[in-house]
Amino acid sequence: MLVLAAAGAGWTLYQRLDGNIRTDVGTEQELQRYADQRPAAPSSKAKNILLLGSDNRGGGNSAYGRDEGSARSDTAILLHIAGDRRSATGVSLPRDLMTDVPACTRPDGSRSRAQFAQFNWAFQFGGAACTIRTVEKLTGLRVDHHLVLDFSGFKSLVDTVGGVEVCLPGAVHDRDAKLDLPAGRQTLGGEDALSYVRARHGLGNGSDTGRMGRQQQFLGSLVKKVRGNGVLLNPAKLYPVLHSATSALTADGGLDSLSELYELVRGVRDIDEDQVRFLTVPRKSYRLDSNRDELVQPAADRLFAQLREDRPVRVASGGGGDGEHSREAAPGPSIRHGAHPRNQAPGGVVGSSVHGSREQQAPLDGDEPGKPGEVYKGTTAAHDICTADNAENGLN
Repeated sequence: MLVLAAAGAGWTLYQRLDGNIRTDVGTEQELQRYADQRPAAPSSKAKNILLLGSDNRGGGNSAYGRDEGSARSDTAILLHIAGDRRSATGVSLPRDLMTDVPACTRPDGSRSRAQFAQFNWAFQFGGAACTIRTVEKLTGLRVDHHLVLDFSGFKSLVDTVGGVEVCLPGAVHDRDAKLDLPAGRQTLGGEDALSYVRARHGLGNGSDTGRMGRQQQFLGSLVKKVRGNGVLLNPAKLYPVLHSATSALTADGGLDSLSELYELVRGVRDIDEDQVRFLTVPRKSYRLDSNRDELVQPAADRLFAQLREDRPVRVASGGGGDGEHSREAAPGPSIRHGAHPRNQAPGGVVGSSVHGSREQQAPLDGDEPGKPGEVYKGTTAAHDICTADNAENGLN
């Protein structure tokens, strides 16, 4: 009777967790329409998972702004898990990156046109399916799975693990971001953590590049926290984390069950912290608008090739965000309304908001371009967040 009772309780918990996950059926159906246009699946056991942060203001996210009936993904990280499960590489894709967005099906069933546009508009045009097709066109990498996390889900996850450690070289008082933090090493709960990773103007130079750096540092610290607490090996600790995580996620059909998520976690839990790497795709100011980004070539294509071939990507810890070392680029001219037909925002309005200074990035010195030894500036889960370079990245 005890065994049956335990089994029944376990099954109830399993069913509860399994039922938390929202399955993104529409994305899977939409991608099937373009199956012949998508990159081939890798021959190795490598997996590419697109992690998307949605700024949807509906439901429990209404406190973060007015719900205008559409959402963009201001955070996009392509996570490459090596076939041998010895490394994982997260590549941030800038929201302001100018790229080719394919024709997509809108939520109301209408079609957007193929256009050269800002990367995060893809999510607004056609949700995760449009973003996945944009990423595949940009990188040549097959996206095997995707996970979408909203504001409330992020906060819940951070609170469940007991907060995540960050480090600031100086106090931060940002009324817009509702952020009031002292200097130094500290642990942030869900609300402050969300403000910290979302803030742009109150921290650093106001650039999206700096924000991506903070997000990468934060993810590295989160990985370290979960591993250090023994969460992955302790069922009593793992259950509340899984409950929080599954409640927060919208996943594709391949990751929409607890067993599938558990298999994914089990496959990567033994990766050394210094082999969990984060970087930003090589980017610089867009030549026609200094408030937008474009790829640095051929550095970006070399990075994508390394991932396609499942070759290790080396990073030199330097605070994350940049992807590589920074050089100031001369500011380009801002686009005036109607000046460039390919740079139209939704509704035909040309984006002109200032997101802060943009610096060009190129590979670190010391390796011949295109060779396996190329090193990118980034961070790892093993890197101490309070070293000088990481702390400096928090505000500079």
